[in-house]
Amino acid sequence: MKRRDFLTTGAVGVTASAMAAPAIAQDVRQWKMVTAWPKNLPGPGVAAQMLADRITTLSGGRIEVKLYAAGEIVPGPGVFDAVSEGTAELYHAVPAYWGSKSKGILLFGSQPFGLRADEQVGWLTHGGGGALYDEMYGRFGIKPFLCGNSGPQWAGWFRNEITSVEDLKGLKFRTTGLASEMATKLGMAAQAMGGPPMFQALQTGALDAGEFIGPWTDSALGYYQVAKYYYWPGVGEPSSAEECGVNAAVYAELPDDLKQVVSFACESLYNPVWTEYTTRHAQALQSLVSEHDVQVRKLPDDVIAAMGVAAGEVIEDLRADEDELVRRITESFIAYRDLVGGYMTYADNGQMNARASVLGY
Repeated sequence: MKRRDFLTTGAVGVTASAMAAPAIAQDVRQWKMVTAWPKNLPGPGVAAQMLADRITTLSGGRIEVKLYAAGEIVPGPGVFDAVSEGTAELYHAVPAYWGSKSKGILLFGSQPFGLRADEQVGWLTHGGGGALYDEMYGRFGIKPFLCGNSGPQWAGWFRNEITSVEDLKGLKFRTTGLASEMATKLGMAAQAMGGPPMFQALQTGALDAGEFIGPWTDSALGYYQVAKYYYWPGVGEPSSAEECGVNAAVYAELPDDLKQVVSFACESLYNPVWTEYTTRHAQALQSLVSEHDVQVRKLPDDVIAAMGVAAGEVIEDLRADEDELVRRITESFIAYRDLVGGYMTYADNGQMNARASVLGY
């Protein structure tokens, strides 16, 4: 897909029919899904359309979901409020965008040096995180569901090489969520913006560097054209959960079978979305290096260590937050991370280290 094919969709105007009240005729509900993405953006834009189609299909057409890209009804950053206020029935975005609502929300999307994609869904499903997820979003009249994950993100695209912690001081850097707070503690000038504006900012020099997702999505947005150094590991976001938020009142009035449809549509997409990211990222990275001369670099060890210290400070701030619910979410996250992280020493980490050491096939 060419970059212009999905960047032009955000300029579509709002029509009267798009803003019409939900119709329930012959037991058919017409739902508007607003998203934080350009339509068909590789990765999240594709996943959003998959979710809209899956709800429609699994419901036997009793819920017809029409997707609206960022800017068609509301701007990408406005989708949370649009669903909370009832302008749209559901949205597709990431929790990392809602820190202005509550810092506790950010933990449900990604955490610096935090949970991997499998651990993230494990925390919500088996570690008590799901009830906290519902409690937090319930404050805003939203019923949330995880519906995908990007897997490990990258440290980002840099116009110049990074050789030490000092190189980060004053660096104008695009990131989101708790990673932005970690960056600020390191002296970086963290800036929030969407994926397409990040390209323009890197091109003009308004940004020195920035991270968005990973090779698949990033290559489609053309960052390699304006910043050649691509750094790993993305410790700011070891995974990034994608979510569907449904207006709580609309969800509550559904019959039980349609509630199950919405829930299952989201749950059933988590692994397909995550594994597609993993596969496409691997393929795209090969192309970025072989066809576009992208310079893949590992962050220096002292930079990673400094990021770890800063991340610890971010989590301690959350543990001391004045909001009791934020404190409970933080303690639940830490407990699950420590429990499963300890086990991974023997399980996944052990297997991956062993596999890397063997060259038999």
